[in-house]
Amino acid sequence: MLILLPPSEGKSAPRTGAPLDLESLLFPSLAGERTTAMGFLSSASSAPDAAEVLGVGASVLHDVEANKVLFDSPTAPAHKVFTGVLFDALDYASLPESARRRARENVLVFSGLFGVLALGDRVPNHRLSVTANLPGLGRMSSWWKQRLTPSLDALAENAGVIVDCRSGGYVAQWRAPAGLTVTVDVFQIRAGQRTVVSHFAKHTRGLVARELLLAGSRVVTSPETAAEVVATAGSTGGPHEWTVDLVPASGRKHASLQVTLPEQHTTV
Repeated sequence: MLILLPPSEGKSAPRTGAPLDLESLLFPSLAGERTTAMGFLSSASSAPDAAEVLGVGASVLHDVEANKVLFDSPTAPAHKVFTGVLFDALDYASLPESARRRARENVLVFSGLFGVLALGDRVPNHRLSVTANLPGLGRMSSWWKQRLTPSLDALAENAGVIVDCRSGGYVAQWRAPAGLTVTVDVFQIRAGQRTVVSHFAKHTRGLVARELLLAGSRVVTSPETAAEVVATAGSTGGPHEWTVDLVPASGRKHASLQVTLPEQHTTV
């Protein structure tokens, strides 16, 4: 099983830790591409129009400053650096050790700067959305797609089921194989009708990822088929209060794990 996650725009900046070692990251063969992306990002972050180019506001200009010193900044594991709704729901720190090990092995976090990371990869604070159009490189989703696809296609061959919790431009970085992949789509009952929602989507995807990682601890093996993913997500019960349905794959269209939240749903 592979679980594909987006990053979080907000990050917890490491205060201590070894500097960046590109050879230690997932797919070290991409060290040259990562160095190139870091160089262009540093240049863009030093320009007068940096905030506009990177699409950030005044409240996060400190992250733009961090882009200038990526090789010299302290690093921490990605599961500590990435914060936000999805990663709060995943709650890596509270997982049992067997599930944390599974998370480090099976979870991939897509990144505008680094392409793709494992949860245990050590990275510095940085700011670069995959939708940014970086001068000299272009849109990062397109730039990374051709560079990530060979490595990820090879990894997918022996992955079993792929659970895709990505959204937006991060999906464009790599098209996961249709026959192996289940997307996680979130709905909510509103006025008696099932409606697509975005407000709870990240939180729900984080909870689904957590349940799949915990499943291996309960039944020895992780879910390896779309049906097993649905059974795992649908059997959680308790405070999640959701229902789960599977829409099978069709042609090039991925199968969809459709999670429906009740009308009075909260994230608590």
